[in-house]
Order: sequence, then C-alpha cells, then structure tokens
Amino acid sequence: MAEFLIHNMAPIMFASLVVILLLGYPVAFLLAANGLIFALIGIELGLFQNNFLQALPERVFGTMNNDTLLAIPFFTFMGLILERSGMAEDLLDTIGQLFGPVRGGLAYAVIFVGALLAATTGVVAASVISMGLISLPIMLRYGYDRKLASGVIAASGTLAQIIPPSLVLIVLADQLGRSVGDMYAGAMIPGLVLTSLYVGYVLVMTILYPAAAPALPLDARSIHEDPRLIPRQGLVTALLLLVVAAAAGAALSGRAAELAMWAGVLSEPPADLVRWVIGGIVGVAAAAYAVSRLGINGLGDAPRFNTMMVFGLAAILTVAAVAELREIDPSMPRDNAAIWGMSAVIVLLYLVAVVNTWLKLGLLSEMATKVIIVLVPPLALIFLVLGTIFVGIATPTEGGAMGATGALILAFAKGRLKFDLVRQAVDSTARLSAFVLFILIGARVFSLTFYGVNGHKWVEELLVGLPGGEIGFLIVVNILVFLLAFFLDFFELAFIIVPLLVPAAEALGIDLIWFGVLLGINMQTSFMHPPFGFALFFLRSVAPLRPYIDKVTKKQMAPVTTAQIYWGAVPFVGIQIVMVALTIMFPGMVMHYKGDAPTVDPATIQMQAPGGMGFPGSFGAPGGGAPGVPGLGGPAGIPGLGGPAPGGAPAPGGLPAPANPLAPGAGLPGAGLPGAGLPGAGLPGAAAPSLGAPAPQLGAPAPLGAPAPTPPAPANPLAPQPNMN
Repeated sequence: MAEFLIHNMAPIMFASLVVILLLGYPVAFLLAANGLIFALIGIELGLFQNNFLQALPERVFGTMNNDTLLAIPFFTFMGLILERSGMAEDLLDTIGQLFGPVRGGLAYAVIFVGALLAATTGVVAASVISMGLISLPIMLRYGYDRKLASGVIAASGTLAQIIPPSLVLIVLADQLGRSVGDMYAGAMIPGLVLTSLYVGYVLVMTILYPAAAPALPLDARSIHEDPRLIPRQGLVTALLLLVVAAAAGAALSGRAAELAMWAGVLSEPPADLVRWVIGGIVGVAAAAYAVSRLGINGLGDAPRFNTMMVFGLAAILTVAAVAELREIDPSMPRDNAAIWGMSAVIVLLYLVAVVNTWLKLGLLSEMATKVIIVLVPPLALIFLVLGTIFVGIATPTEGGAMGATGALILAFAKGRLKFDLVRQAVDSTARLSAFVLFILIGARVFSLTFYGVNGHKWVEELLVGLPGGEIGFLIVVNILVFLLAFFLDFFELAFIIVPLLVPAAEALGIDLIWFGVLLGINMQTSFMHPPFGFALFFLRSVAPLRPYIDKVTKKQMAPVTTAQIYWGAVPFVGIQIVMVALTIMFPGMVMHYKGDAPTVDPATIQMQAPGGMGFPGSFGAPGGGAPGVPGLGGPAGIPGLGGPAPGGAPAPGGLPAPANPLAPGAGLPGAGLPGAGLPGAGLPGAAAPSLGAPAPQLGAPAPLGAPAPTPPAPANPLAPQPNMN
C-alpha cells in the first residue's frame, strides 16, 4: 500500500481534490486542507521533505504583496459604481432607439452595450443584472422570443470576461507570469470578433424567424426631431455624405486598380495621386446622385442616416489623425497612434455636440447629438483605463485606480454619488477581494505540496506525451477546461488548473499570452453552462418568475422560465466554442500584441556582478565562462526560461551546465516564477523582475564574444517561445 501511494501520490492528490470539490466544500479551505493533509502523508512516507513547509509563510506573504492583484479591487469597485450611476440605462435607452427600427434592433443594442460595459466595468454581474433589469422587460413587451432575449442578455454580460479590463485576464496573467498589459492587448481582437459572432447569430435568427425579434413600433420611439430643422439638417447630411463618399472612393481605389489589372484593363497600376483623385470623383458622383434622388428634405428627415454620416466622418478624421501622428513621429507604435487619434476625434465630436446643443444650431439631428453625448463618457473611461495601459502611461493597477476615480466622477456628474452607494460598492469589493485572496492562498498551499511530490512532472509528462503534439495538447486541455467549467467558476479554474498546464505549454513552445487568451475564452463558458452558470443565475434573479402586468401596455405578461433561460444560453455556448477554434486556427488575432515596438539587441545589455562573486558562466565575473547561468536563458539555461535543457552538457566556455536542471516553468528555486519554483528558498510566487521590454531576446548569449544577431519574434504561438518571467 505504501509503495502504491509513493508511486501515485500526485494523481491521488489531484483526484481527491476533484472529488471533494464536487461535494460542495468551500474551495479556499478545501485547497489548503488537501495540501496540508497530503504533505503530512508525504512526510510520513518519506516522499515530501518537511522543510518545504517552511516556505509556506513566504508564499502567503508573496501573494499578499503581489501588486498585479491590486487591479482586481480597483476594477471591481469601478464596475459597481458604474452599475449604479445610471450609465447602463442611458446607453441601453439611446442605442435601443438608434437600432429600434431594425428587426432585432433591441438585441443588437444589448450586445453593443454589453461590449461597452465590458470595456468599462469588467464585471459580469454588473452587466447581466443591469441589462436584465432594463432591457428584458422591453424585449418581452414588444414580442421578443424569451429564449433569444435571455440568451442575448446573458451572453453579452459574459463579454466582460474576455474584453479588457477583465478580471479573468488579470488572474490569468498573474498565474502565467506574464504582463497584464500584453494579456489585454492580445484579448482585444478576439473579444471584438466574439461580439461580431453574437451579432451574426442575431442577424441569422431575424432572417429565419422574423417574429422572434421584431422591430420597435413607432409609438415606442421616443427620440423625435424638430420638423423646422429638417432643411438645415438635410444640407449638413448631404455635405457629410459627399465627404464620406469621396474618402471611401479614394480608399477603395487601390482595390479597384487591382481588379482592373487582373481583368486586363490596365497594364500597370496608376500613380497613387491619380488613383485617389479618380476614386474621390467617383465617390462624389455617387453621393451627388443619391442626394438628387432623396432630396435635401429627405435626408433631413433621416436622423439615423445623419448619425451614420457623423460617425463616418469621425472614422475618416481618425485615420487622418493616425497618419499625421505617424508622420510626425515615425517611431510611435501604430497602436499608440490609433489610441491618441481616436481620443482626439472623440473629444472633438463631444465639443461639436455640446456647442450644437447650447447654441441651438440644429446642425446635428437629435438622434446624433444624444448618441454622441451618451457614448462619450464610457469611451472616455475606456481611454482612461485601457488607453493609458496600452500607450504605456500607466500599469494595469494604476489604470484600475484611475478607472475607479473616473467612475466616481461620472457618478457625481449624474448626481448619483451618495454615501450609501459608495458604502455598498466598498463592501462588495472587499468581499470579492477577500474571496479571491483566500482562494489564491489555498491554491498556494496546494501547489506547494503538489510540486513537492513532483506532481508538476506527472502532469507535464501526461500532457506532453499526448498524440498530436501541440494540437493534441490544445484539444485535450480545452475539452478538460470546458468540462470542468460545468462545476467550477473561473477563479477556481485559474488558480487550480492553469498552474498545472503552464509547464507543459512551455515545454511544447506555446506562447503563454496566446495560451492564456485561449483559456480565457474557454473559461467564459463557465458563466453560461447550465446548470451552474453564474450569468444564468444573475439573469434568473431579475427575470420575472410569475405573470405580471406590463407598466406601459397594461397587459398581463407571461413569466420567463428557468428552462427558457438555459435553452437560450446553449447557442451562445456553441458560439464561444467556435471562437476557441477560430483562435487556434488564426493565432494572429492574439499575436499582434507583440506590436511593432523596436527590439533590444541582447549584445547591448551589460550585466556585471560585484568582484569576488564568480558565478560559473557569469556575465563578465571572474571565472569567465560563457553565459550559462541557470535560469537566465543562456545555452545552459533552464528550459522554462527559453534555453535548451542539455542536462549536464558543457556550457560554452568549458564549465559544466547543471546536471539536473529544473523542470520547464519551475524557474530558479524560490525565485517566484510560475509554478512557484522549488519551495524552501527565496520567495516563491512573487513576480520575477523584468529586464525591460522586450524580453524575447534574453535567451541569447551575453556580450563576451562577438555580438549575437537579434532573432525575429516568432509569429506562431506554437513555435518555441522564450519565457519572460
């Protein structure tokens, strides 16, 4: 029996954890108890060294000193304040009026507002409850299918899990030992693509089942235009149409020239200026024909078209601003230029809308003015949080603090900042933060014992040995996470499962940012899984349980059953699975996070140890070997930090490499790299110091000989990746 336990301690420990989790015990205490009990068993069997437990206090204090996790209470507080500030009500009302005349317009509005709330709050509960309270009664009032309405609201709320500033991405970045900013940048495009897939599903439903999502009737459209301003607004709309059409024609002229060359009409491409002029003329001619057919009054009586032209002009100005910024400063990254350009155009739009309202100029339709004024505050908050992080002005923690301050300012501006509101937000934030911290401490205790009994090696060998290599590993891992999401929420998955997967992912050369975003999309389903999806519970708490009398129509309305909520969520779970497949098929959606920032030649990095330390293979220290310090990614470095694992092969310079390098991802003993290192020395679990951006070239030799060329950044996330811990 003892022999069996010694050889199978790791799988028995993991299996017991899963079984007891399913019994419903509190996760934080279960993790800690499981770790301590198996530590005692391991000590008794001689498999676990009792001095490993001496690292436990350091691991706990390392967790409490983790600055990255400070972003969680900041973003939670921001989301709770915004939930009660009235921003969601204004957005849903205005965007609902904008899309109202279209079939499925309310569903489109819910998805759009869900994405905006995700980018401002990052909290699923706030989004689902707000939209459930505001939009669900309106959707039911005007005949929306109950399953479709429930699914759209629940799925749109879960966008807060993948669109930055998501709490899931913060936790994943911490567990993977990667930058939160890189995780945010990598998740942005997948989040927008997932939003587009939701919109596509609603579009298909409105085509196949028009009665499932009818348009708003005329008496439900509350934004009305002043008929006296129709000629003036029509003239402005016509001018905007001409400008937008000219710009669109110039932009599409390149594609038209390519088609003409393919068809044999042109033998060589025309000059850029000629192409732009011809394209602009064609666009203006098409716009002029449309104006002549519709008439000035016809354009003035189309407030939504006026709104479209205003935002079309804003897009043109944004492109021009980005090009100008890149012209002024060619070294500015494209993403930074886009953020600054969009910010300038948004401020300009807001000023125009405010001046138009104050001076009663009547240049913009009432619809366009209201949309601009309602959209700008959340967009400003998005820039305050995400823009400052992406540009590099603030860290994610600092961005969260600015977002919390901005949320308080918005609530004050709307006259809703009261002591009770702040007290409730602080109370809920403290509860969630304590919940996260206790789970993380329990996970640290569990991982201490699990690594002490070589559990990480067992998991790594199990996953690396799967047939199919990287693809087989990704398929098995995603199926595992998907199934566990039926019973565990994202915090539990991130703290228990993800650290076990990191060494295997690194051993297979998978980019951890890409891997983290992939897991984040998959874990999003944990909020939508019947029967334990939290988004479904949140919606159930605000959906009508019994027949009720509608406030507007005075008709008796049927309740929304739990089965309807569950069945409504199923198609969106399928869409999320499709998104996982798309992320694997098109890794460039995430890998763009590497950006176009200049790289650092490792030959220019100078690191010198004080005299007398004499590390073998140190950087210019006495003893003079070539760079081979374990863990710094030199030729004899630890596999988890980008260097090969020769296992005792001599390092360049004649000195032997470590005979038994640590397992991939384990890092130096106690250095605090993901997987917590070997317990018993140092500060396991603390963030490793960074040598500055970008780190992918830290695996090259230090400048003891000829300078090493800088290798290009790998474009494929499945290619071998350096570890930047």
